[in-house]
Amino acid sequence: MTDMPQLYLVTPPEIDAGFEARLSAVLDAHAIVCLRLDLATRDEDRITRAADLCRDVAHRYDVPLIVTDHAALVDRLGLDGVHLSDPRSLRKLRTDWGPDPIIGAYCGTSRHDGMLAGEAGADYVAFGPAGIASLGTGERAEVELFEWWSQMIELPVVAEGALDPATIEALAQATDFIALGEEIWSTDDPAAALTRLTAPFRN
Repeated sequence: MTDMPQLYLVTPPEIDAGFEARLSAVLDAHAIVCLRLDLATRDEDRITRAADLCRDVAHRYDVPLIVTDHAALVDRLGLDGVHLSDPRSLRKLRTDWGPDPIIGAYCGTSRHDGMLAGEAGADYVAFGPAGIASLGTGERAEVELFEWWSQMIELPVVAEGALDPATIEALAQATDFIALGEEIWSTDDPAAALTRLTAPFRN
């Protein structure tokens, strides 16, 4: 790969009243190719209200909005697709939906699961955590996985999870997309944080 990765945003797990302005500031400052609504809640009303807010902002900037797992909400809320944290339902969903809605698949650290997701009709696969994470199993999607995927498989790949500048720099030639979420939203100035994290792309 010779091109730098494109930027993919993941919302924080909770969206407050100030999120619309913070999201708009990030989209003003950076070229974002996708926004993923990834809330901790399973309350349909809260998800709906957050989706309405994010959709209005994202579509104003021509950025597609997808939602984690809640495939049944995609058509009803005017979203652009779904990101499956468990891709076992992917093949049926692709058959039911046809080619247009985005379907992404999170495959952890498994090359095999990624290949199965691609065969089932995924538009991209995501591996992670790409950085060093203290939660979960502690297993990491190593740079070598992304390098192998980018050399051998045409399907786009997303790196996500516990990303810091050093990891992003190591991945700069190995992944199609860098997905950032809490890495920027946990700061006072998400747009500036995104600028700092993506500095390796501009050096």
